[in-house]
Amino acid sequence: MKKLLILSLFFLNIQFAFTQKVYQHISNANIYEFLDEMANMQIITINSAIKPYSRKLIASKLKEIQKKEDVLNNRQKKELNFYLKDFIKEIDDKKVTDYYFKNVFDKTSKNKSDKRLDLFYYKDSLFTFSVNPILGINYFINDKETIYHRWNGAEAFAYIGKHWGFYANIRDNHEQEILETTDFFTQKTGAVYKEDGKGGGDYSEMRGGITYSWKWGSIGLVKDHFVWGDNYNGSNIFSGRTPSFAHIKLNIRPVKWFDFNYVHGWLVSEVVDSNRTYNYGNGTRTVFHNKYIAANMFTFIPFKKLNISVGNSIVYSDIGVHPAYLIPFLFYKSVDHTLNSTDNRTGQNAQMFFNISSRQIKHLHLYTSFFVDEISFSRMWDSDKQSNFVSGKFGFCLSNIIQNISFIYEYTRTNPLTYQHLISTTTFETNNFNLGHYLRDNSQEIYFCIKLKPAKALHIDLSYIHAQHGNDYDYETMTNTLGLPFMENTIWNNETYSVKMNYEVINDGFIFLEYISNNIKDEGIIKHSPRFFTGYHNIISCGANFGF
Repeated sequence: MKKLLILSLFFLNIQFAFTQKVYQHISNANIYEFLDEMANMQIITINSAIKPYSRKLIASKLKEIQKKEDVLNNRQKKELNFYLKDFIKEIDDKKVTDYYFKNVFDKTSKNKSDKRLDLFYYKDSLFTFSVNPILGINYFINDKETIYHRWNGAEAFAYIGKHWGFYANIRDNHEQEILETTDFFTQKTGAVYKEDGKGGGDYSEMRGGITYSWKWGSIGLVKDHFVWGDNYNGSNIFSGRTPSFAHIKLNIRPVKWFDFNYVHGWLVSEVVDSNRTYNYGNGTRTVFHNKYIAANMFTFIPFKKLNISVGNSIVYSDIGVHPAYLIPFLFYKSVDHTLNSTDNRTGQNAQMFFNISSRQIKHLHLYTSFFVDEISFSRMWDSDKQSNFVSGKFGFCLSNIIQNISFIYEYTRTNPLTYQHLISTTTFETNNFNLGHYLRDNSQEIYFCIKLKPAKALHIDLSYIHAQHGNDYDYETMTNTLGLPFMENTIWNNETYSVKMNYEVINDGFIFLEYISNNIKDEGIIKHSPRFFTGYHNIISCGANFGF
């Protein structure tokens, strides 16, 4: 206890420079939830519309929280110290690191049990390097059968000097039954499978990147997931649930009231380019059309704890990597009009989005986000022609009005044909997985959750989801896209109650258990749920993992 107090005093004097970025993956939900809780209590401020956060940013926020440690309850104080065992690696203050190495890393120290478990960790004045294994298994048990998903791999990150960051993560996966395809409505991250012929399959995911940072910004070339848009159950702007893809990532924050983010990505079209496909020997080498995305998000903070974000994106192909789309702050639809005229058949696919996040009332996070695929104000109120391709989300999170309990409500509605496009090479997709909301178009969802945190690193979620999807429309084959009714017929309906517990035993080491009572009706021609979950089932999900 005495050593923790000494360590706390050291933190109070740390001055952070935001350099050397390595990103903490969005699947590490516990640390994101902790920072969200602290922001809702007005202890820190954070732009929660843009994820993932860098490890440096997380460390700096933990330091801010520690300055106000006297307002935390016992569970929150323990969680703060628990997370600091990991993110102290990102603190560049010599007094702190000397103390940490002497009293925590030193194997002869009586307090060595306080060390965050790493397979390998090294740090000196120039170079930092960390390596850890990734292991996990998840069993699903319903009233008829048991299936599993197992994974293994490794992750590493490094810093060189004050500006360079590097990271890599590889995971091999096996699923006894394939749980994610391009047609399924699930929150599971998409994958490209090698099927085993028995209903299951294998896939691998390689993520990583190299970044260069300075005091007010950073740029990187990464292959990773990212989420844009405030949410607690799936964003309707960029959801981060597709297979990861390579992209240039730029962040600039020159003043406290403005934050700018930009990506330029190389998507996977999976549309065959017959001109470049060729035969060899006894086989054929299939080549896909190139496909790219450029997107930006401007976040303004006119008042403390109020973030207003506006951005736009464009998915484009057939013109190579165009320099106009490498200019981070442009309005890309206007650029497209110059390059390709205003004809939809020759142009690209542009989108706009908005996000508002308010934590101005202590304990309460209010948020809303809108994705605009196509909109016409002239026909907005005409019931015969109404066909605005938009998705809207609004919700709130109420934290710690009752100690260690949060209440979340969220509603999402997406109109017909949103996220679709008539040209197959410019759809809002990569590997045929939608970049936006997991329910795609012509759908709606109600989400309610009570989050309980009775002890350090122990999370218990009691949740209810009612998700619906209407008629499947195919934009590419339609001659008239105006006046399509919203949810005229419900072809997929999911009503799920669940109780989920996860406990972070050690840093990045989890055990988890979930009871699910679901009733999924899947009545369309296209099936939108895995066989294992379709129908009425009581399901137990359990497992353990180390790393992400």
